[in-house]
Formats: sequence, C-alpha cells, structure tokens
Amino acid sequence: MPNTLMTTYGRLPVSFEKGDGSWLWDTDGRRYLDAISGIAVCSLGHAHPAVTRALCEQAGQLVHTSNLYGIQRQQALGDRLTTVAGMDRVFFGNSGAEANEAAIKLARLHGHGRDIARPAIVVMEGSFHGRTLATLSATGNRKVQAGFEPLVSGFLRVPYGDLEAIATLSKNKDIVAVLVEPVQGENGIRIPNDDYLPGIRQLCDNNDWLMMLDEIQSGLCRSGEWFAWQHSGARPDVLTCAKALGNGVPIGACLARGKAAELFHPGNHGSTFGGNPLVCAAALAVIDTMDELGLAARAKALGERLLTDLHSTLDGVAGISAIRGQGLLLAIELDRPCAELVQQALDEGLLINVTAGQVVRLLPPLILGDDEATMLVDTLSTLIRRFLA
Repeated sequence: MPNTLMTTYGRLPVSFEKGDGSWLWDTDGRRYLDAISGIAVCSLGHAHPAVTRALCEQAGQLVHTSNLYGIQRQQALGDRLTTVAGMDRVFFGNSGAEANEAAIKLARLHGHGRDIARPAIVVMEGSFHGRTLATLSATGNRKVQAGFEPLVSGFLRVPYGDLEAIATLSKNKDIVAVLVEPVQGENGIRIPNDDYLPGIRQLCDNNDWLMMLDEIQSGLCRSGEWFAWQHSGARPDVLTCAKALGNGVPIGACLARGKAAELFHPGNHGSTFGGNPLVCAAALAVIDTMDELGLAARAKALGERLLTDLHSTLDGVAGISAIRGQGLLLAIELDRPCAELVQQALDEGLLINVTAGQVVRLLPPLILGDDEATMLVDTLSTLIRRFLA
C-alpha cells in the first residue's frame, strides 16, 4: 500500500507497541531504555497507573462537552496548576504552540491597551516556540521558518543570555513583552547566568513590558523545581506549559497573573477541544502524582548525579566540548555533528536525541531508577567514546 502519511517526519526504523515506566518495547518485542521521554512529555514514564486510571474512569463518564459550558475537571486543574506555578489564571489549549499563541495574543492586547498600534515582542536567537505561523516567526531558528514566508511581523530578536541587548531596546516604544525560555531546549540545553531572568524581570517592570516565559520543556518538575523560574524567583507575568502536563495526552496551558490575567474577555480567544474533561483528568493525575512522589526534588538530585557521572566518564575525552544540565534537562555537546549517534544508541537499546546538530540531549523520565541511570551513563558514554575515537 502507498504511504498515506505526509512526509513531515524523518522517522527512525522502529515502532513501539508497549511501554512501562522508563522502558518501551518495539513490535518485535525488543526493549529500549527511554532517555528522551517522547521529547520531555512522558515525565511519569509510560503507562503510569494513575494516569491510566484517570483516563479510563473519565472516558467512561464524559469526554467532551465544549467550553460553552462549565467543566468541573477544568476548574479543578486550573486551581492546581495556578497554585504550583504561582499564577492567577489559565487558558487551556491542546499544545505548546497553542499556549504560546495565547501568550502572543495577550502581549498584543496589552500593547493595544497602551495605544501601541504595532506591538512588538522581544524574542531570542536559538529559541523554539512552535510551528504555527506566529510561533515559528517568534522562533530563532531559520530552518524552521524557511519556506513559510512572509513571516508574522512584530518580533525583535536578540542573543540569548544577553541582558544588555534587551536593555538597549528600552527606548523602542513599540515593545510590549519579552518572550524567553528559562532553558533553551531545542538549541541544546542552553542555561543562562543566574542574573538573566531577574534582569529581564527588572527590565519588564521598568518599561511596562510583560515578562513571558516559555516553560513548555522546562516546566513541571523537569528542571528541579515545579517551574524553572522558581530557581531565581523571577516570577513571570505570562507562563506557558504543555508537554509533561498530560504525560502524552495533548494539552497546553497559558497562565497569567496580575494585569496580564485580566486581558482576555469572552470572544478574545477560545478552543473547541481545549481543557475538555478527559485531558484535564489526565493532567490532574499528573500533577497529583508529581506532588506525591516529590519529583521536583527527585529531578534535581538525579540530574546532579547524572551530570557527575557523565563528567567522570567523559571529561578529558577529545571531542567533548561541554557537559551541562539543570535537573533532568541534560546535554553533551560534541565538537562535530553527531546525528548518527541516535541510530547507534537505538541499536544498543537506548533512545536519545541529537539537537542543534552536535548536542546529545537527554530528557529521561522523572521516575528513572538509580540502576537505569547507571545503565544510561554506561551505554551512552561507551557510544560517545567509540564515536569520537
């Protein structure tokens, strides 16, 4: 039969049919240690019983009614999520890109409320915010944008981690917000200096800009806190999350506080499927489980251990440029392109990712066991040493 799927993905030659915790099994029954978690999605691992139970129970009661009506599960999830995130209100969509679209719309409403005709948002080089037209326009990756011009206007780009570059824009009266990732994921786990987010917070306060954080990859315990902004205390006005929120069930959220939380009014924004009972039941189970298991602290401790072990096995190896991480956002940067490591790891029963051409990115489940962590380091360091030899 002809392939009826559009060719949007360069897929690896494997298909999985079962998962349990940190492990996946392919259609031939072979087992793989998952160190990428569906790209930071399955933070509770695969087939977690709490999520499975929540989905089955909710599917047997009610899946969808639309946002024309009150949704109790959505309200309950909103209460839980705003509490752990330190925010006031939330809008639920179906993906990270939709969450960022909502953030961009909030910024423009904020600007028009200040009588700014052409509101502009400061964004960063090397960023990734999604693949819709607005979010790919905000993204600092020319490869993602190529072929989709004309791009959406209203974005001013500066180097990531450079506070002075943002400060030099203070005289631009069209700027209404700064959109930034606390840790750049797709660009190779880039972690800014400790003063970066507090500095952006101060600049936003001084200029009446909204501070908007994209925590789609870094949020929900992965960085070692519920959200990465909590490491510095630089609370944003707008925060987006998705990925781990549903542990594989599609859900995204745009949270806001203070003046930003009051910008949307009926008719300004919406979603047919967003925040339906099924996805909210799953997300509630995710947050409750993360809380019960103390997974923020676990991610912090395990991330520190993995960094130590990776340094001990790879420091001094010619071709290693850097090893870095925050919580369970980990990267090993090589001095050369290394995409073939993904297939080599697959052959050894390990799932990894290479991003930015030469960065091995690790996003293991937050429930990864100690023995599994040892296996991950041993297998990967052997592969990298062999690749660089």
